[in-house]
Amino acid sequence: MSAPISRGSRGAEPGAAPYGNFPNYSRFHPPEARISLLPRGLLRSLFPAATRPLLGLDVGCNSGELSVALYQHLLGLQDSSSSPEPPGAGKELKLLCCDIDPELIRRAQQSSPFPASISFASLDIMDSGAREPFLSSYLERFGRSSFDIGFCMSVTMWIHLNHGDGGLLEFLALLASLCTFLLVEPQPWRCYRAAARRLRRLGRGDFEHFRSLRINGDMAESVTRILTQQCAMELVCSFGSTSWDRSLLLFKSTAARPEGSG
Repeated sequence: MSAPISRGSRGAEPGAAPYGNFPNYSRFHPPEARISLLPRGLLRSLFPAATRPLLGLDVGCNSGELSVALYQHLLGLQDSSSSPEPPGAGKELKLLCCDIDPELIRRAQQSSPFPASISFASLDIMDSGAREPFLSSYLERFGRSSFDIGFCMSVTMWIHLNHGDGGLLEFLALLASLCTFLLVEPQPWRCYRAAARRLRRLGRGDFEHFRSLRINGDMAESVTRILTQQCAMELVCSFGSTSWDRSLLLFKSTAARPEGSG
C-alpha cells in the first residue's frame, strides 16, 4: 500500500486508520475468537512429513497479538505467553510478520515473547520495489523461494479500498504465488460501508476506490472465486465464522513448485 500521510496508529478515533492500522485492534477483535475456530494439530496435519523449519508469512499483522496467538496455537504453546521461548520451538516454525505501520511494528517487536522465531517488519506489501527484495532476502536465509503457510487476517478490505479491484486481484495473486497454504479472513461488505462512513465522519472524504468497486457483495465468496479460478488455489476448509461474522478460509496451492522451494 502506498504510505499514508498519517497512518493513524496514535489517533484515538478508529476512523483515523484508513489502512486498518488500528492502535488497539485486539481489544475489539480478540485473537482467541479466531484461534478457537482452528483445530489443534493443524500444522502437523498440513505438513506431516516436514523435516525442516516451516516458514510462515503474516500480512497486516498490526501490533502482533494475533501473530503470537497463531504461532502458539500452531505449535501447541498456548500456555507459553509469559515463559521463555521453549527449546526447539523455532526449529518447527519461523514466522515473518509485516504491517504498513512502523509504530505498530515497534510495539510488536517490544512485546513479542518469541523473538527468535517471530520476526516483525514494517513493509508496504503493495510496494513491489520494497516487497520483492525484502521477501527474497528473508527466504534466501532458509534456502527457500516460497512460504509454507500465509495468513491474511482481516486485511483484504483495506487493500481493496485503497487499491481498487485491480489491487485486490494483484494482492491475492501475490499471496497465492508466495504460499503453499493460505489462511484468509475476508471482511464482509458491511465492513466496507462502515469504514467509509467512519472516514467521511472525520471529514476525510471517501476511500478513492469505494464507489467504483465492482467486486462487492459476498466477499468471502468473491475471495474464494478469485483464489480458485484465477490464482491456482483450491479451498481446503472453511473453519466457520467468528462472532463478528468473518469466515476463516484455508486454501492450498495447486501450482507445481520445484522440489525444496516451499
